[in-house]
Amino acid sequence: MAESSLTMVKVGAGKMEPREFAVPEIDEDSALLKMEVAGICGSDVGNYAKPLTAGPMIMGHENVGIIAKAGKKFLERKGVKEGDLVLLEHYLPCMQCEWDHKGEYRHCESTDWHYNPDAIRYGYTSADLSPHLWGGFSHYLYMPHNAVVHKVPDGVTAELAGLATPMGNGVQWSLIEAGIGYGSKVLIQGPGQQGLCNLVISKQAGADLIIVTGTTRDAKRMEVAKALGADYVIDVLKEDPLERIKEITGGVGVDVSIDCTAGAGTAAIDLGVEAVKRRGGTLVIQGNEDPVFKDFPIGRITLKYITLKSARGHSYRALELALAQLASHRFPLEKMTTHTMGLSEVDYAIKSVGGKGAADVIHVSVLPWKE
Repeated sequence: MAESSLTMVKVGAGKMEPREFAVPEIDEDSALLKMEVAGICGSDVGNYAKPLTAGPMIMGHENVGIIAKAGKKFLERKGVKEGDLVLLEHYLPCMQCEWDHKGEYRHCESTDWHYNPDAIRYGYTSADLSPHLWGGFSHYLYMPHNAVVHKVPDGVTAELAGLATPMGNGVQWSLIEAGIGYGSKVLIQGPGQQGLCNLVISKQAGADLIIVTGTTRDAKRMEVAKALGADYVIDVLKEDPLERIKEITGGVGVDVSIDCTAGAGTAAIDLGVEAVKRRGGTLVIQGNEDPVFKDFPIGRITLKYITLKSARGHSYRALELALAQLASHRFPLEKMTTHTMGLSEVDYAIKSVGGKGAADVIHVSVLPWKE
Protein backbone atom coordinates (compact mmCIF):
# COMPACT_ATOMS: atom_id res chain seq x y z
CA MET A 1 0.00 0.00 0.00
CA ALA A 2 1.30 3.45 -0.91
CA GLU A 3 2.39 5.69 1.94
CA SER A 4 1.27 8.89 0.23
CA SER A 5 -1.28 10.06 -2.31
CA LEU A 6 -0.55 12.49 -5.12
CA THR A 7 -3.32 15.05 -5.48
CA MET A 8 -4.17 18.21 -7.40
CA VAL A 9 -5.19 20.92 -4.96
CA LYS A 10 -7.08 24.15 -5.62
CA VAL A 11 -4.96 26.83 -3.93
CA GLY A 12 -6.80 29.89 -5.18
CA ALA A 13 -9.33 31.11 -7.72
CA GLY A 14 -8.52 29.19 -10.91
CA LYS A 15 -5.23 27.94 -9.48
CA MET A 16 -4.21 24.30 -9.03
CA GLU A 17 -0.99 22.70 -7.82
CA PRO A 18 0.18 19.13 -7.04
CA ARG A 19 0.58 18.09 -3.41
CA GLU A 20 1.14 14.81 -1.61
CA PHE A 21 -0.70 13.75 1.51
CA ALA A 22 -0.05 10.77 3.74
CA VAL A 23 -2.41 7.84 3.20
CA PRO A 24 -4.37 7.50 6.47
CA GLU A 25 -4.60 4.47 8.68
CA ILE A 26 -7.79 2.51 8.05
CA ASP A 27 -9.75 1.27 11.08
CA GLU A 28 -12.73 -1.09 11.29
CA ASP A 29 -15.19 1.60 10.19
CA SER A 30 -13.33 3.22 7.30
CA ALA A 31 -11.89 2.46 3.87
CA LEU A 32 -9.48 3.69 1.24
CA LEU A 33 -10.59 4.13 -2.36
CA LYS A 34 -8.07 3.85 -5.18
CA MET A 35 -9.41 6.36 -7.66
CA GLU A 36 -10.13 5.21 -11.21
CA VAL A 37 -12.25 8.03 -12.65
CA ALA A 38 -13.17 11.50 -11.43
CA GLY A 39 -15.67 13.22 -13.70
CA ILE A 40 -15.74 16.97 -14.28
CA CYS A 41 -19.13 18.43 -13.40
CA GLY A 42 -20.40 21.71 -14.83
CA SER A 43 -20.57 23.04 -11.28
CA ASP A 44 -16.80 22.53 -11.00
CA VAL A 45 -16.28 25.31 -13.53
CA GLY A 46 -17.94 27.97 -11.37
CA ASN A 47 -16.55 26.64 -8.10
CA TYR A 48 -13.00 26.53 -9.46
CA ALA A 49 -13.20 30.21 -10.38
CA LYS A 50 -14.26 31.27 -6.87
CA PRO A 51 -11.77 32.37 -4.17
CA LEU A 52 -11.01 29.93 -1.37
CA THR A 53 -13.03 30.39 1.79
CA ALA A 54 -11.77 27.55 3.99
CA GLY A 55 -8.29 26.56 2.91
CA PRO A 56 -6.89 24.56 -0.03
CA MET A 57 -9.23 22.01 -1.54
CA ILE A 58 -9.05 18.76 -3.48
CA MET A 59 -11.95 19.08 -5.89
CA GLY A 60 -13.67 16.19 -7.67
CA HIS A 61 -17.08 14.83 -6.63
CA GLU A 62 -18.02 12.43 -9.45
CA ASN A 63 -15.87 9.59 -8.16
CA VAL A 64 -15.44 5.95 -9.16
CA GLY A 65 -12.75 3.70 -7.74
CA ILE A 66 -11.67 0.35 -6.34
CA ILE A 67 -11.84 -0.40 -2.63
CA ALA A 68 -8.14 -0.81 -1.89
CA LYS A 69 -8.38 -1.37 1.84
CA ALA A 70 -11.33 -1.45 4.25
CA GLY A 71 -12.22 -2.33 7.79
CA LYS A 72 -14.46 -5.30 8.56
CA LYS A 73 -17.36 -3.19 9.84
CA PHE A 74 -17.21 -0.90 6.80
CA LEU A 75 -17.43 -3.83 4.41
CA GLU A 76 -20.28 -5.46 6.33
CA ARG A 77 -22.23 -2.21 6.52
CA LYS A 78 -21.85 -1.38 2.84
CA GLY A 79 -22.22 -4.89 1.45
CA VAL A 80 -18.99 -4.71 -0.56
CA LYS A 81 -15.52 -6.26 -0.44
CA GLU A 82 -11.98 -5.16 -1.13
CA GLY A 83 -11.34 -5.06 -4.87
CA ASP A 84 -14.90 -4.02 -5.75
CA LEU A 85 -15.44 -1.18 -8.21
CA VAL A 86 -17.77 1.33 -6.59
CA LEU A 87 -19.39 4.68 -7.24
CA LEU A 88 -18.98 7.06 -4.31
CA GLU A 89 -21.63 9.68 -3.66
CA HIS A 90 -20.24 13.09 -2.76
CA TYR A 91 -22.52 13.43 0.27
CA LEU A 92 -21.27 12.48 3.75
CA PRO A 93 -24.50 12.43 5.78
CA CYS A 94 -25.13 12.01 9.50
CA MET A 95 -27.08 8.77 8.87
CA GLN A 96 -29.54 9.69 11.63
CA CYS A 97 -31.93 12.35 10.28
CA GLU A 98 -35.21 11.90 8.42
CA TRP A 99 -33.66 12.81 5.06
CA ASP A 100 -30.99 10.14 5.40
CA HIS A 101 -33.49 7.44 6.30
CA LYS A 102 -35.24 8.26 3.00
CA GLY A 103 -32.01 8.11 0.99
CA GLU A 104 -32.19 11.85 0.30
CA TYR A 105 -28.68 12.50 1.55
CA ARG A 106 -28.22 15.81 -0.26
CA HIS A 107 -30.66 17.46 2.18
CA CYS A 108 -28.81 16.33 5.32
CA GLU A 109 -27.39 19.33 7.19
CA SER A 110 -24.21 17.43 8.03
CA THR A 111 -23.22 17.46 4.36
CA ASP A 112 -25.09 20.49 2.97
CA TRP A 113 -22.45 23.21 2.73
CA HIS A 114 -25.06 25.73 1.56
CA TYR A 115 -26.33 25.92 5.14
CA ASN A 116 -23.60 24.40 7.29
CA PRO A 117 -20.10 25.92 7.10
CA ASP A 118 -18.69 22.80 8.80
CA ALA A 119 -20.33 20.36 6.37
CA ILE A 120 -18.12 17.69 4.84
CA ARG A 121 -18.70 16.78 1.20
CA TYR A 122 -16.35 15.27 -1.35
CA GLY A 123 -14.93 17.90 -3.68
CA TYR A 124 -15.95 20.81 -1.45
CA THR A 125 -14.07 20.26 1.84
CA SER A 126 -10.75 21.81 2.84
CA ALA A 127 -7.73 19.54 2.55
CA ASP A 128 -6.60 21.02 5.88
CA LEU A 129 -9.16 18.78 7.55
CA SER A 130 -7.56 15.47 8.53
CA PRO A 131 -7.17 12.99 6.90
CA HIS A 132 -7.09 15.42 3.97
CA LEU A 133 -8.20 13.16 1.10
CA TRP A 134 -11.69 14.62 0.53
CA GLY A 135 -11.72 14.93 -3.26
CA GLY A 136 -11.41 12.80 -6.36
CA PHE A 137 -8.51 14.59 -8.06
CA SER A 138 -6.18 12.27 -6.18
CA HIS A 139 -4.66 8.81 -6.33
CA TYR A 140 -6.54 7.80 -3.19
CA LEU A 141 -9.63 9.01 -1.37
CA TYR A 142 -10.62 8.43 2.27
CA MET A 143 -14.02 6.93 3.11
CA PRO A 144 -15.33 7.15 6.70
CA HIS A 145 -18.18 5.06 8.13
CA ASN A 146 -20.83 7.38 6.65
CA ALA A 147 -19.58 7.25 3.07
CA VAL A 148 -22.34 6.27 0.62
CA VAL A 149 -21.18 3.74 -1.96
CA HIS A 150 -22.87 1.89 -4.82
CA LYS A 151 -21.38 -1.27 -6.26
CA VAL A 152 -20.86 -0.85 -9.99
CA PRO A 153 -22.69 -3.60 -11.93
CA ASP A 154 -20.73 -6.22 -13.85
CA GLY A 155 -20.09 -5.18 -17.44
CA VAL A 156 -19.86 -1.47 -16.60
CA THR A 157 -16.36 -0.05 -16.93
CA ALA A 158 -15.01 2.56 -14.55
CA GLU A 159 -15.16 5.19 -17.27
CA LEU A 160 -18.76 4.39 -18.13
CA ALA A 161 -19.59 4.43 -14.41
CA GLY A 162 -18.14 7.94 -14.40
CA LEU A 163 -21.38 9.02 -16.08
CA ALA A 164 -23.49 7.70 -13.18
CA THR A 165 -23.67 10.98 -11.26
CA PRO A 166 -25.06 13.10 -14.14
CA MET A 167 -27.23 10.12 -15.11
CA GLY A 168 -28.51 10.01 -11.53
CA ASN A 169 -29.42 13.67 -11.89
CA GLY A 170 -31.25 12.75 -15.08
CA VAL A 171 -33.25 10.12 -13.21
CA GLN A 172 -33.99 12.50 -10.34
CA TRP A 173 -35.00 15.50 -12.43
CA SER A 174 -36.89 13.92 -15.31
CA LEU A 175 -38.30 10.71 -13.84
CA ILE A 176 -38.79 11.45 -10.13
CA GLU A 177 -39.32 15.22 -10.04
CA ALA A 178 -41.02 15.84 -13.39
CA GLY A 179 -42.84 12.50 -13.61
CA ILE A 180 -41.96 11.98 -17.27
CA GLY A 181 -43.42 8.78 -18.60
CA TYR A 182 -45.14 7.12 -21.53
CA GLY A 183 -46.36 9.67 -24.08
CA SER A 184 -44.74 12.71 -22.44
CA LYS A 185 -43.64 15.66 -24.53
CA VAL A 186 -40.40 17.09 -23.20
CA LEU A 187 -38.24 20.16 -23.78
CA ILE A 188 -34.63 19.88 -22.55
CA GLN A 189 -32.74 23.16 -22.58
CA GLY A 190 -29.00 22.62 -22.89
CA PRO A 191 -27.23 19.64 -24.54
CA GLY A 192 -24.38 19.24 -22.02
CA GLN A 193 -23.87 16.14 -19.90
CA GLN A 194 -26.84 16.94 -17.65
CA GLY A 195 -29.14 17.63 -20.58
CA LEU A 196 -28.09 14.50 -22.45
CA CYS A 197 -28.60 12.34 -19.36
CA ASN A 198 -32.08 13.80 -18.91
CA LEU A 199 -32.68 12.98 -22.58
CA VAL A 200 -31.64 9.36 -22.09
CA ILE A 201 -33.85 8.87 -19.03
CA SER A 202 -36.81 10.62 -20.68
CA LYS A 203 -36.44 8.31 -23.68
CA GLN A 204 -36.16 5.26 -21.41
CA ALA A 205 -39.28 6.38 -19.52
CA GLY A 206 -41.31 6.42 -22.73
CA ALA A 207 -41.43 10.08 -23.74
CA ASP A 208 -43.18 10.47 -27.08
CA LEU A 209 -41.44 13.70 -28.09
CA ILE A 210 -38.10 15.13 -26.96
CA ILE A 211 -36.85 18.53 -28.10
CA VAL A 212 -33.33 19.70 -27.18
CA THR A 213 -32.19 23.32 -27.47
CA GLY A 214 -28.66 24.67 -27.63
CA THR A 215 -26.50 27.26 -29.38
CA THR A 216 -24.34 27.18 -32.49
CA ARG A 217 -21.35 26.30 -30.30
CA ASP A 218 -23.22 23.12 -29.29
CA ALA A 219 -23.32 21.67 -32.83
CA LYS A 220 -21.42 18.48 -31.89
CA ARG A 221 -23.48 18.06 -28.74
CA MET A 222 -26.64 18.38 -30.81
CA GLU A 223 -25.39 15.55 -33.01
CA VAL A 224 -24.96 13.40 -29.93
CA ALA A 225 -28.44 14.40 -28.75
CA LYS A 226 -29.87 13.09 -32.01
CA ALA A 227 -27.87 9.87 -31.67
CA LEU A 228 -29.27 9.39 -28.16
CA GLY A 229 -32.85 9.78 -29.33
CA ALA A 230 -33.80 13.47 -29.50
CA ASP A 231 -36.62 13.95 -32.01
CA TYR A 232 -35.73 17.58 -32.70
CA VAL A 233 -32.79 19.87 -31.90
CA ILE A 234 -33.05 23.66 -32.06
CA ASP A 235 -30.21 26.16 -32.37
CA VAL A 236 -31.63 29.12 -30.45
CA LEU A 237 -29.24 31.50 -32.24
CA LYS A 238 -30.51 30.51 -35.67
CA GLU A 239 -34.26 30.23 -35.11
CA ASP A 240 -36.88 31.36 -32.65
CA PRO A 241 -37.09 28.40 -30.23
CA LEU A 242 -40.63 29.17 -29.04
CA GLU A 243 -42.00 29.46 -32.55
CA ARG A 244 -40.26 26.23 -33.54
CA ILE A 245 -41.63 24.41 -30.49
CA LYS A 246 -45.14 25.62 -31.31
CA GLU A 247 -44.68 24.40 -34.87
CA ILE A 248 -43.44 20.97 -33.74
CA THR A 249 -46.25 20.51 -31.20
CA GLY A 250 -49.03 21.94 -33.36
CA GLY A 251 -49.38 24.87 -30.97
CA VAL A 252 -50.08 22.65 -27.95
CA GLY A 253 -46.67 22.92 -26.25
CA VAL A 254 -44.77 20.40 -24.14
CA ASP A 255 -45.66 18.73 -20.86
CA VAL A 256 -42.29 19.34 -19.20
CA SER A 257 -39.40 21.76 -19.63
CA ILE A 258 -36.09 20.93 -17.94
CA ASP A 259 -33.45 23.64 -17.60
CA CYS A 260 -30.00 22.15 -18.02
CA THR A 261 -28.36 25.35 -19.27
CA ALA A 262 -26.60 26.17 -15.97
CA GLY A 263 -26.41 29.87 -16.68
CA ALA A 264 -29.19 31.00 -19.01
CA GLY A 265 -31.11 32.41 -16.03
CA THR A 266 -34.51 33.88 -16.73
CA ALA A 267 -34.15 33.30 -20.48
CA ALA A 268 -34.45 29.54 -19.90
CA ILE A 269 -37.31 30.00 -17.44
CA ASP A 270 -39.18 32.33 -19.79
CA LEU A 271 -38.86 29.87 -22.67
CA GLY A 272 -39.96 27.02 -20.44
CA VAL A 273 -42.99 28.94 -19.17
CA GLU A 274 -44.17 29.76 -22.68
CA ALA A 275 -43.26 26.37 -24.18
CA VAL A 276 -45.30 24.23 -21.78
CA LYS A 277 -48.93 23.50 -22.58
CA ARG A 278 -51.68 25.96 -21.79
CA ARG A 279 -52.62 24.36 -18.46
CA GLY A 280 -50.79 22.12 -16.03
CA GLY A 281 -47.24 21.83 -17.34
CA THR A 282 -44.13 21.27 -15.22
CA LEU A 283 -40.89 23.25 -15.07
CA VAL A 284 -37.72 21.75 -13.62
CA ILE A 285 -35.24 24.57 -13.08
CA GLN A 286 -31.72 24.94 -11.72
CA GLY A 287 -30.94 27.39 -8.96
CA ASN A 288 -28.85 30.49 -9.37
CA GLU A 289 -28.09 33.72 -7.54
CA ASP A 290 -31.31 35.47 -6.57
CA PRO A 291 -30.57 38.82 -8.34
CA VAL A 292 -30.59 37.00 -11.69
CA PHE A 293 -34.25 36.15 -11.11
CA LYS A 294 -35.58 39.56 -10.10
CA ASP A 295 -37.99 39.40 -13.07
CA PHE A 296 -39.20 35.89 -12.24
CA PRO A 297 -42.44 35.31 -14.23
CA ILE A 298 -44.60 34.26 -11.30
CA GLY A 299 -47.73 35.69 -12.90
CA ARG A 300 -47.45 33.53 -16.01
CA ILE A 301 -46.57 30.48 -13.89
CA THR A 302 -49.71 30.99 -11.83
CA LEU A 303 -51.92 31.69 -14.85
CA LYS A 304 -50.77 28.54 -16.64
CA TYR A 305 -51.06 26.42 -13.46
CA ILE A 306 -47.44 25.32 -13.82
CA THR A 307 -45.80 23.04 -11.30
CA LEU A 308 -42.30 24.21 -10.39
CA LYS A 309 -39.63 21.70 -9.39
CA SER A 310 -36.02 22.28 -8.33
CA ALA A 311 -33.16 20.44 -10.03
CA ARG A 312 -30.84 19.84 -7.12
CA GLY A 313 -28.75 16.70 -6.90
CA HIS A 314 -30.03 13.16 -6.65
CA SER A 315 -31.28 10.52 -4.24
CA TYR A 316 -29.82 7.08 -3.49
CA ARG A 317 -32.56 5.47 -5.59
CA ALA A 318 -31.77 7.74 -8.53
CA LEU A 319 -28.15 6.58 -8.62
CA GLU A 320 -29.15 2.92 -8.37
CA LEU A 321 -31.45 3.40 -11.36
CA ALA A 322 -28.71 5.30 -13.18
CA LEU A 323 -26.26 2.42 -12.75
CA ALA A 324 -28.90 -0.01 -14.01
CA GLN A 325 -29.37 2.23 -17.05
CA LEU A 326 -25.63 2.19 -17.74
CA ALA A 327 -25.57 -1.61 -17.36
CA SER A 328 -28.33 -1.98 -19.97
CA HIS A 329 -26.05 -0.60 -22.72
CA ARG A 330 -29.21 0.51 -24.52
CA PHE A 331 -27.83 3.89 -25.57
CA PRO A 332 -24.47 4.76 -27.21
CA LEU A 333 -23.30 6.61 -24.11
CA GLU A 334 -19.66 6.35 -25.15
CA LYS A 335 -20.45 9.35 -27.36
CA MET A 336 -20.82 11.44 -24.22
CA THR A 337 -17.37 10.74 -22.78
CA THR A 338 -15.48 12.88 -25.24
CA HIS A 339 -12.18 13.42 -23.41
CA THR A 340 -9.92 11.68 -20.89
CA MET A 341 -7.14 13.53 -19.10
CA GLY A 342 -4.58 12.80 -16.43
CA LEU A 343 -4.25 14.23 -12.94
CA SER A 344 -1.77 16.88 -14.06
CA GLU A 345 -4.34 18.14 -16.59
CA VAL A 346 -7.14 18.89 -14.12
CA ASP A 347 -6.87 22.66 -14.61
CA TYR A 348 -7.21 22.24 -18.38
CA ALA A 349 -10.00 19.68 -17.94
CA ILE A 350 -12.13 22.07 -15.87
CA LYS A 351 -11.50 24.93 -18.26
CA SER A 352 -12.42 22.67 -21.19
CA VAL A 353 -15.79 21.86 -19.66
CA GLY A 354 -16.24 25.63 -19.28
CA GLY A 355 -15.62 26.15 -23.00
CA LYS A 356 -12.07 27.56 -22.70
CA GLY A 357 -9.93 24.53 -23.50
CA ALA A 358 -10.45 21.46 -25.65
CA ALA A 359 -13.11 21.68 -28.32
CA ASP A 360 -16.46 19.88 -28.44
CA VAL A 361 -16.36 18.72 -24.82
CA ILE A 362 -19.34 16.96 -23.25
CA HIS A 363 -17.99 14.86 -20.38
CA VAL A 364 -14.35 14.79 -19.28
CA SER A 365 -13.02 11.81 -17.33
CA VAL A 366 -9.98 12.54 -15.19
CA LEU A 367 -7.95 9.34 -14.81
CA PRO A 368 -5.76 10.03 -11.76
CA TRP A 369 -3.21 7.32 -12.63
CA LYS A 370 -2.84 8.32 -16.29
CA GLU A 371 0.67 9.46 -17.17
